[in-house]
Amino acid sequence: MANEAFQTNQQPKRRLSGIQITLIGSGVAAILVMIAIAWFYLRITKPVISLHGKKTTYFYIKTGSTFRAVKDSLVKKEYLTDPGSFEWLSMRKHYNRLVKPGRYRLINGMRNNALVNLLRSGKQEPVRIVIQNLRTSEDLAGKIGRQLEVDSVQLCKLFHDAAYLARFHLSPSTLLVLFIPDTYDFFWNTSGDQLFKRMQDEYNHFWDPYRKHLADSLRLTVEEVVTLASIVEKESNKNQEKPSIAGVYLNRLKKQIPLQADPTVIFAWNDYRIKRVLKAHTEIISPYNTYLHAGLPPGPICLPSVASVDAVLHAANHSFYYFCAKEDLSGYHNFATTLEEHNRNAKRYQQALNKMNIR
Repeated sequence: MANEAFQTNQQPKRRLSGIQITLIGSGVAAILVMIAIAWFYLRITKPVISLHGKKTTYFYIKTGSTFRAVKDSLVKKEYLTDPGSFEWLSMRKHYNRLVKPGRYRLINGMRNNALVNLLRSGKQEPVRIVIQNLRTSEDLAGKIGRQLEVDSVQLCKLFHDAAYLARFHLSPSTLLVLFIPDTYDFFWNTSGDQLFKRMQDEYNHFWDPYRKHLADSLRLTVEEVVTLASIVEKESNKNQEKPSIAGVYLNRLKKQIPLQADPTVIFAWNDYRIKRVLKAHTEIISPYNTYLHAGLPPGPICLPSVASVDAVLHAANHSFYYFCAKEDLSGYHNFATTLEEHNRNAKRYQQALNKMNIR
């Protein structure tokens, strides 16, 4: 009886069927997959850029940089908060083989995927450069070299490379003719050669058939127009007066009278502190000294404004051969037809300078 009672109370063992085992395994696998997906998603979407209080900043990648150099630079600047996940995602999106130079805008809190996609795309933020009010090619090289990857030394070499400039129908003395004063957007990694090609496009756009026709009607080349405009630029900052000044110089050119332009003498001396050109200054031996040499100098003495270029192209038609700054030092000029009249104007101006002790 006891054995019978024992047998009656004992529960039979239950075994899992094959279907049940499969279902459990599938559930575990699904959980693992979801964990992997969540881990993967978090690594992609986690914020990895911290700009320490700034909303945005620019990050520069030099031409020829490796992925390691990019990562190290982000770490060194303390922008990248999780280098490991950045490298992990970069490898999977093949950014390590697609590094592109440039200037990139980083945003505080930028997520990993957005950062890798930005750098991999090569979508740069352009650099805005204002090209104007420059005296020499060295000034121009310095202006550009401070804002683009190409440095001023490289640009100066190009600016003085006669063989290279000949491809653009330029020489070291006429280089500035190619550059039209304006505001331009460049990619930071623009090379010197790309700069020239861009400027050639801008030059061709500016010197359209109409402007070239006006130059032809003056019997001047484009280079000569710009050269004369550079003298006008340094003679006056009054745009309304510039066509009259251009007219004086054109009258002198037609009569083969030396221009005797003080700005060319200052350029020849390369001393822009000169406030008053004296007779001793006009004796310097230089092709830019228009007191000694008739005609135009070899090239522009500065980068003239568009207003000065158009003042030459639309020069006033008058009988003046002389002009002199007004004695009120207003920046305007007295114009004269005869030397006698000019000398009287000049005397009043010189007296004004003497009174103010300007030597």
